[in-house]
This record gives sequence, structure tokens and C-alpha cells, in this order.
Amino acid sequence: QVQLVESGGGLVQAGGSLRLSCAASGSIVRFKSMGWYRQAPGKQRELVASITSGGSTNYADSVKGRFAISRDNAKNTVYLQMNSLNLEDTAVYCCNAQETMVTTRTTRHYWGQGTQVSVSS
Repeated sequence: QVQLVESGGGLVQAGGSLRLSCAASGSIVRFKSMGWYRQAPGKQRELVASITSGGSTNYADSVKGRFAISRDNAKNTVYLQMNSLNLEDTAVYCCNAQETMVTTRTTRHYWGQGTQVSVSS
């Protein structure tokens, strides 16, 4: 069973930075994509950023130019560097991994427990 463990969340002032880490219990090269989602109180969960096994990245419009996702296959870890944080970035951030199941050709999702990011004015 794959486990994803996030770390790096916390309280930061607006304009500050945080780096989130998502450590997987095994090799991450098996995942076709990994990403970060967030959910703020009263809002739907949204994709923040994702990165494929080939290194292609995708970002929500609201974080483009401020956040950067990266992966270190040797450490089985995905990172989310968050700069110029604002109040709207306050949310629980969850790591996601997607694996293609060869036998069924379906996609299996794995989720971490989440880490809280709070931005204060």
C-alpha cells in the first residue's frame, strides 16, 4: 500500500514562502503523475499543481508564477515551493499520486493526509 506523507505546512505572513514536501513510501517513478490539491473551508478541492513522470508541469491560474512543483525520484519526494503567499492560499494541501493499473487500464489515486497552510495579513 502506498503512503504519502506531507510536511512543511504552517503559518506564514502574506508575501512569505513555504515549501511543502510529499514523501512516498516507495518509488515514485511508477506514478504517471503527482500533484498537490488544496481545499479551503467552504470551498471545493482544487488542483494546485501537478507534474508528470516525464517532468511536465501544470498549474492553476491562481498560482502561476508564484508556485513551483518539482520531484526528486531518488528521494521519492515531490515538492511544492510556494512564494508570494496571500490570504487566498490558506487551505489544507494534499498530495496526490496517480498510477495506471496495467491489467485494468484504470487510474488509481493515492492521497496523503494533508498539511495546513495558513496565511495571515
